[in-house]
Amino acid sequence: MIRISLLATIFVCCVTVGLGAQNPTAAPSNPEPPKDQKAPNSPTPSTMPGMELQHPQSEGDGNPQTPSPAADLLDEAGKRAPMELKDFEELALANNPTLQLAKDIAQRSAAQARQAGLYPNPSVGYEGEQIRGGSYGGGEQGGFIQQTIVLGGKLGLRRRVFEAQQREDETGIDEQRARVLGDVDQRFYAALAAQEIAKLRGQLLALARDAQQTAHQLGNVGQADLPDVLQAEVEAEQAAVDYTTAQMNYLQAFESLAATSGNPALATCPLQGDLTALPQIDPQIIEGLLRDSPSVKRAQQGVAEAEARLRSAKRESIPDLQLRAGVQQDGELLNDGAVRPTSVGIVSFASAGIEVPIFNRNQGNVAAAGAELARAREEVTRVQLLLRRTAVPLFRSYLAQQNEAAHYQSEMIPKARRAYQLYASNYGHMAAAYPQVLISQRTLFQLQVGYLEVLEQAWQNAIALKRFVLTDGLSAPMPSGSSSTSLNLPTGGGSGD
Repeated sequence: MIRISLLATIFVCCVTVGLGAQNPTAAPSNPEPPKDQKAPNSPTPSTMPGMELQHPQSEGDGNPQTPSPAADLLDEAGKRAPMELKDFEELALANNPTLQLAKDIAQRSAAQARQAGLYPNPSVGYEGEQIRGGSYGGGEQGGFIQQTIVLGGKLGLRRRVFEAQQREDETGIDEQRARVLGDVDQRFYAALAAQEIAKLRGQLLALARDAQQTAHQLGNVGQADLPDVLQAEVEAEQAAVDYTTAQMNYLQAFESLAATSGNPALATCPLQGDLTALPQIDPQIIEGLLRDSPSVKRAQQGVAEAEARLRSAKRESIPDLQLRAGVQQDGELLNDGAVRPTSVGIVSFASAGIEVPIFNRNQGNVAAAGAELARAREEVTRVQLLLRRTAVPLFRSYLAQQNEAAHYQSEMIPKARRAYQLYASNYGHMAAAYPQVLISQRTLFQLQVGYLEVLEQAWQNAIALKRFVLTDGLSAPMPSGSSSTSLNLPTGGGSGD
């Protein structure tokens, strides 16, 4: 009995130390957690930055554990300096190729606007008639210059079409920037949550191995039944599998974050941030989103571009003036019968003309431009409705997740921790069965993981609202004048991946 009490005391100490490591402010002697207690095991600035995700090891249990490849990667990653959200945002703004693509599109529109306003080049050439002269021995040879005079202000209207397109494409740069930063922010908090879950799984694995060691020691002296030993081994194996999976999830999330930032070869390192510091979202955010969204502004500028195209199409029926002038050497003889006949000599000519718009008055292009203007106006409404349909569920979900996180923080996790402490204490005094300890332990860690998952989802929705529900920072930006599906907006209520 002395041996059993001693080993049970060791187990309780391990449990107490493990819980204390999770929340140094916890008070095991108090059966009721205070109302203002911090969220148990909530990732705070003091615990998240720079924490090494190491594979827990237990010695002396007769069952050495082989570290997984993920453990080696995270051990090495933990030695590097932690990175914050702003670090990844700066990397993305400097390296994400889609931002340069958006700038290239705007530069192309600027070049097209310049080209559309340039005056037509003159034509110069040679002209000859009756070159051999026939029986007169003469002929006409010379040069000419020809110029098209554009009438009706068509050049200015054409230029304004591309200037409107350029403004739309410049807004597309802002749209792409919001898309890239939103994607980076979401992936950062997804990776941060994965990192914290890996830490939790590591703590659970350490406790499970301590319990396995204790069960083996009790079994060796005949003071533990075989089912208890086997149950402890199963729990330790399951904890090891969950921990390896959590590490791999973190590595995957980090690699996805690095790729979105334009740095796929970035070495894995710890992330520093505060998952619990959820932003406060103004209930009027939906109206602000519809007003300030670059997607809405692009659609509105698409209307301006369509109006410019319609004005230009109506003016295209005005004909241009064609001017032509030149000089020739006329070799025709004036006094053919004279002893020394003379030729006509240098003569000049000029012509002017216009195309008469009888059959083709550009009526087809005018009708097409009118239809495009109607489509552009409807596109503004479509984009606004799509944004509203997407943003409203995100806002409602965020409020629900904020409330759920508060319950995790103030009610469920403190009670689950206290239940675990009491079961562990009772087991140490031979007043509770070991399965009750395992169940309470599993419940506590499941609640802690659930809390982190709720925080992550809340961040996903908050960032989506902040970044105008623009998603996928590696999607190619669309130039102005593309189809109505050019705006890369979500097709339903959700927070992306």
